Order: sequence, then structure tokens, then C-alpha cells
Amino acid sequence: MIYTSYRFFKIVVLFLLVSVVANAQVQQEIPPPYHIKTVSFRKNNENVYPYFRKGESFQLTFDDLYGNEANYYYSITHCNYNWTPSSQLTINDYISGFDNQRIQIYENSFNTLQIYSHYTLTIPNQFTRLLLSGNYILKILDEDREVVFTRRFIVYEELVSVPLQIKRARGMDEINEKHNLDFSIKSSTINFQMPLQNVKVALFQNGRFDNAIYNVKPQYTIGNDLIYRYDKETQFWAGNEYLFFDNKDVRNAVNNVLRITAGEVYNNILYVNEARANVPYTYFPDINGKFLVNNINLNVTNVAVEADYAWIFFSLSAPAYYSKKDIYVCGMFNNYAKTEENRMEYNEKTATYEKAIMIKQGFTNYMYIPSDKNGVLDEKNAPDGNFFQTENDYTILVYYRENNDRYDRVIGIGSANSENIIN
Repeated sequence: MIYTSYRFFKIVVLFLLVSVVANAQVQQEIPPPYHIKTVSFRKNNENVYPYFRKGESFQLTFDDLYGNEANYYYSITHCNYNWTPSSQLTINDYISGFDNQRIQIYENSFNTLQIYSHYTLTIPNQFTRLLLSGNYILKILDEDREVVFTRRFIVYEELVSVPLQIKRARGMDEINEKHNLDFSIKSSTINFQMPLQNVKVALFQNGRFDNAIYNVKPQYTIGNDLIYRYDKETQFWAGNEYLFFDNKDVRNAVNNVLRITAGEVYNNILYVNEARANVPYTYFPDINGKFLVNNINLNVTNVAVEADYAWIFFSLSAPAYYSKKDIYVCGMFNNYAKTEENRMEYNEKTATYEKAIMIKQGFTNYMYIPSDKNGVLDEKNAPDGNFFQTENDYTILVYYRENNDRYDRVIGIGSANSENIIN
């Protein structure tokens, strides 16, 4: 009897430990399958970085190339600063209403070669309103409540100011290749408790999560101001201006499109991109990785469902060094996902890297990102190089958890552009 009770006790303890470990897992973004395209957060009819002021309205939109009006559902989980679920919160703490609802707004494509269903989820909506600031993971589920894909987003409050200045790197080896973020956190309403432990920051370049910087502590304080003036810890590789193609007229070869061929959908073959790492920096405007869906046909009234898809053929001429690396075509259009769908293949006959990706027509920024076989980025050796003159958007989000709080609040945001870089 005692032995049986002991076994039961061990099983219960093991179950609780497994539950704790599962809840503590970092919530990574799960890329969508092939038939889900053009996933984007939107605000005021524009594609935007995934940071939203508490209480403001935004949308998540995506296309399903099956075009069969499938039922999709959504769930939302609040996360800690390190993207583990906020285990001390219940769903009622951060959601007014409930999630696990069907996405009710969808339309079918019209007058396109590639059929698709276009879905729009608006937050807040009649079922769901977010109550707290912080990190969130949004899961899109199918009819069987299996996860189709996930996306991170961040809700912030404006309780502190975050003055930010972009500077050139301090080290002579990196002065021409990196951007350094010099910033502070100022508040007249919050007296920070134990700021070295309770205040955290996250630094972002062009809305990317894959190269974000975390776990930087305040260097020192002046009164209640927290000062961050590091030489190394807050630096990003500057990269180069994004490449682009413009196929808002999907049947015309213009704006970096070399030629068009016909198929089930149009094939847009781009000019070969020459690696720019060893040539002088050349400025040309970009939109920092974003994309704009567009169709200039005179009869189009709603590009969300009247823009077509095309196969985009990318080619990169780069040194043989990269044959030992994986190179991906990335941008906001695919959330910088390092997946097989976006990984380039080396053509020994032409000595170029090649990839065809189906993308919705319009104006699209993209870049080439190398990584090792373990998925670790190699931005230092990016095919297009790193130049301090590159114009990038930078964002800093400030997290704060007082000693008795149960979750990490996001209490402020700061942003700047490296166009105004100083020495």
C-alpha cells in the first residue's frame, strides 16, 4: 500500500515537472506551410513592424493558396521577456473575452491566375481585447486545432521615454561596418526598483526578431535615468540597402525584372544580383525590408484579393566561400524565415545561387542572409557587405517587472533611423 502510494506520488511529481518544463519553453515562431503566403501585421492599411500601442487596432492578414475557404482559428499567449509563457497569468488576466475563435473575415481572390482565400484577423474584436502590455505569441490553428503557423508581436505602454541616437562603432575594425545604439530610459512617473534586475531592453533592426539583441543591463544611472552607452553590447551589423523588384504589372519586365515567361502563373526572372561586399557603397532608397502588394491594372479596386501571385526567380553571383554556407532570400514578405522554401541552391554551371519563390505581386524588398548549418547567422560575411552609411530603422522596447509583479510589462518604446548617424 505504501509502495503504491509512493509510485502515485512520483507520477504526480513527474507530471507536474513535465508541465512546468513545457510551459517554460521559448515560444519560437513557426513558419507557415507552403500554401500560406503573405502573412503580415497591418495598421492603417500598411504592413508594419509587430509593435503596437496598448489599445490600438491592428490586423494580421494572410492568404491560403488552396482557396477553399478553410476554417482558421486563433489563440493568443502572453509571454515573458524571454518569450516563455507567462505562467503566473491566466488567460483572463490578459484577455477580455476569449480567444480560440474562428477568423470570420475572409474573401476569395478575383480575376487572378492563382486562386487564394484572403483572411483578416483584427485585434481587438468583438470576442478578444488585450488587457496587458508585453510579448505575445499569436497562433493560427486549423479545424483540428493544430498549429498552422505562429507570429510574435509586442504590445507597449508609453510610461517612459527612450531617447536613441545611432552612432558609428567605436572599434577601428568595425567602424565602417556596424551601427551602435546609444540610448537612455527616462521617467518622471516610475521610480525603478532594482533596475539592474527589473529593467530589461530588446533592440531591433528593421523589425527583425532573428538578429535582435537582448539582456543588456543599464551601464549606469543618473538620478532615475538609466544610461546605455556601450561600445560592443548594443551594436548591429549595418548591412546594405535592401534589393528590390517591382512587378505591380506582373506581365511587364521592368524594375529589376529581366524577363517574363508564361505558365500556370507568370514567371518573373530577375536580373542576376552581384555580391556587393567588395564594391563601394551605393545609396538607393529602400523601405527597410517591407513590401507593398499592388496591381496597377485600371480595373482593380481591391488589391488584397485582385493582386496575383508570380514565381520570382532570384539569382546571386557570390564568391565560392558561400558554397559552405546556406544562403536565404529574406524580407518581411517571408518574415526572414530560414526554411527550405527560402534556401538558395548553388548552380555549379553558372556559379550562381538560385531560388524560385512564389510571391504576391507589388513592390518587394529582399536581402540575402547567410547562416551556418545550425542556423546561426553570419552577418559579418553577408554577400552584400556591411556599410555604416546604410539606412536602417532601429527600435528599442523597455520591459519592467516590479518586485511583486507577475509579468513583464513593456513600458516604453524608442526609435531612430541611421540616416542621422553621428560619429
